[in-house]
Amino acid sequence: MQEARILIMDDEAGERKRIEDYLAKKQYDVLAVATVQEAMDAVKRERFDAFVTDCNIPGVDALRTSDEARRVNPDMAVIIMTAFGTIETAVKAIKAGAYDYLPKPIDLEQLVVLIERISERRDLIRENSELKELLIERYKFDEIVSTSHAMEEVLNMAGRVAASSATVMLRGESGTGKELLAKAIHYHSPRANAPLIKVNCAALPETLLESELFGHEKGAFTGATARRTGRFEAADKGTLFLDEIGELTPGMQVKLLRVLQEREFERLGGNETIKVDVRVITATNRDIEKAVNEGASREDLYYRLNVVSVVIPPLRDRKEDIPGFLDFFIKKYSSENKKSITGISAETRDLLMRYSYPGNVRELENIIERAVVLAKKGVITTADLPIHVRTATSEGNISAQKLKGSLNETLDTVERGIILEALKETGGVQTRAAEKLGISERVLRYKLKKYTIK
Repeated sequence: MQEARILIMDDEAGERKRIEDYLAKKQYDVLAVATVQEAMDAVKRERFDAFVTDCNIPGVDALRTSDEARRVNPDMAVIIMTAFGTIETAVKAIKAGAYDYLPKPIDLEQLVVLIERISERRDLIRENSELKELLIERYKFDEIVSTSHAMEEVLNMAGRVAASSATVMLRGESGTGKELLAKAIHYHSPRANAPLIKVNCAALPETLLESELFGHEKGAFTGATARRTGRFEAADKGTLFLDEIGELTPGMQVKLLRVLQEREFERLGGNETIKVDVRVITATNRDIEKAVNEGASREDLYYRLNVVSVVIPPLRDRKEDIPGFLDFFIKKYSSENKKSITGISAETRDLLMRYSYPGNVRELENIIERAVVLAKKGVITTADLPIHVRTATSEGNISAQKLKGSLNETLDTVERGIILEALKETGGVQTRAAEKLGISERVLRYKLKKYTIK
């Protein structure tokens, strides 16, 4: 923790010297002055964490002086010293923006406690600011791994819509990176310094989801022992990201539509109407148009949510991005696991380029994390990949192979090979091989006998 810089203003030389000497012994950086002019000159010249000022200097309005000083340095905390430690004086000081007040002669240990709290507050403010800058840096559009033309179009669209307040619907298969894109849009919008709140609409039943979104009053239902602020309130002036929006029940669709139209709602069990200013970004992997046609989704809600639609293509349709992802994830998980993985073998890279990735980027990330953890050398090899990836063809299915014999014979050949790979990986331990294959030991023993595997 960086030592606090303290400014003291007191016209009593003895008291001023007492405070200055005590704080200096505590290793604080202290400047003590006797007049308003000296104090204001110091504030304009350098930054202070705390301004400790007497409230009763003859001919001086100390509260007004502290207010002027805070206009120059808004982050500076003010501690008022007063010889008249009344409630009225304290309230007046706090209303004027003071951090706290101390009666004179002040308790120096109590002053140090206040300064320590101010220092912690300062560090938290700086840390929060640094984290926001880091988030903005982390979620830059140009930091999203992309070399394909398809993804460049997506990022260009997202970049254009970020500056607006339009509702955005992100569409694409599971694992394509919809949440990452939502974060990038938020942190490049005018709302970047306000909260980004995420809600997974598929994770909660309707009653709990309503409370999650809108909050509830004490006693609204069994177990509601206190008022709870909902996600819409928490996201005021910021962005609310509603993931899996296609899973909303008809009842929740009506409630959400009202908020989008009126920008207001009531907490569950409450009568107070709460107005909010929230930008909504939604994500879905469902065919919303089909759901509307079938009556599962409201058409009016669909038009409210689908002001700007951004479709993220699956990884199999933008394989030009795979090499960039490979390098990014290898570097990331090598660092996290403190391993020196320098790259990936040509055969392994070729295999990963051919795989179809039904789980998209999320699946690729999991494959590489696993490979980094298992790799025995500085280069990832095919032995470090899951069995289903190693046995995949260019289309990820045996249909791309030239079939030999009947379909059943071909399937048996593939299954036998997968079992052999599992046994090889587990050193012949059948219990572990069965776990890896997702079958019971009894089924594995049956198949070992069927395929005459010893």
